[in-house]
Amino acid sequence: MTEDKDFLRQDNNYRTLKAFQKAECIYDVTYYFANTFLKVGDRTIDQMVQAARSGKQNLAEGNIDGITSREMELKLTNVNRASLHELLLDYEDYLRVRGLEQWAYNDPRCVQTRTFCKDHLDSAIFREKIKERSDETIANIAITLIHQCDILIRGLIEWKKRDFLEKGGIKEEMYQARKDWQKKNGAYGKIPYEGHGRYGVNGSNGDNGVNGQRPNQPNQPTQPIKPIKPKE
Repeated sequence: MTEDKDFLRQDNNYRTLKAFQKAECIYDVTYYFANTFLKVGDRTIDQMVQAARSGKQNLAEGNIDGITSREMELKLTNVNRASLHELLLDYEDYLRVRGLEQWAYNDPRCVQTRTFCKDHLDSAIFREKIKERSDETIANIAITLIHQCDILIRGLIEWKKRDFLEKGGIKEEMYQARKDWQKKNGAYGKIPYEGHGRYGVNGSNGDNGVNGQRPNQPNQPTQPIKPIKPKE
């Protein structure tokens, strides 16, 4: 039996999504930042790391769940956005309350950071580079990554919405796949021909039955019953 590549595809690879790769960079940067610049025991450490983790994990889970549930896929993808925005506020709060600078959009440092983050999706590069940067710089790098990831996720959600409008949900996909299979295998509307099975065409027994009823059998001649003579 050959595999149907268009029905319940099993080759969803979330690791190839740019949004996932960007989210992984955000997680690695955040893990280093929170455990390096926040004091031990600060609840913000766990909150930031968990928000970054959620931003990555929900994207992966939504991609896999999308095989059987478009609704769950959209829901989890949007949860991913919400988690990253929570993380964004944590970075902005860190800079503001400590009197550090959040770079303006047109600031040369921000322009350079946007270009670098756009061209690099390997989290290993960021893990290596941030070791030489200050907390202000790393926070601004993370903020840039989050904004770029958010744009990618919004585009992903819009694409999934269009895909749903064109193809429908899983029930519609299953129904269409069943119809296509029947048509391909000649099983749709097939009627057994006379002489096969218990009955012939239209459920008859091959003797011109009508509407699935067995035809009346002709009367068979009968012999008169002779009385039995009692023994003397």
